[in-house]
Amino acid sequence: MTGKHYPDITRDISRGIKTLRRDIPEVMAGFSALAVAAGKAGALDQKAKECVALGIAIATRCDGCIGFHTEALVKLGASRAEFEEVLGMAIYMGGGPSLMYAGDAMAAWEQFGGAA
Repeated sequence: MTGKHYPDITRDISRGIKTLRRDIPEVMAGFSALAVAAGKAGALDQKAKECVALGIAIATRCDGCIGFHTEALVKLGASRAEFEEVLGMAIYMGGGPSLMYAGDAMAAWEQFGGAA
């Protein structure tokens, strides 16, 4: 198990983002609008879109992204089997480094209370 604690990682990042919202509101409003538009259900539902985002997070080795998208998948009711299939695709597409971050993502799943 990784020494990273993803609820703490996302909480710490959220504090920094709060500062950015205050200090660069136009940039953050633009980013927020992009996130809302991209995440809106369409041909793909929100869970499918979060699965894509998690795969990219693992492949790009972004701890904060792994935390936020794992938490979203837990809240959206993703099953452990669905979550692990996303990890499998991320490993396939990202090779060995993605395998290391997939292990971290499993720790995040457990830390956010994902179903067994």
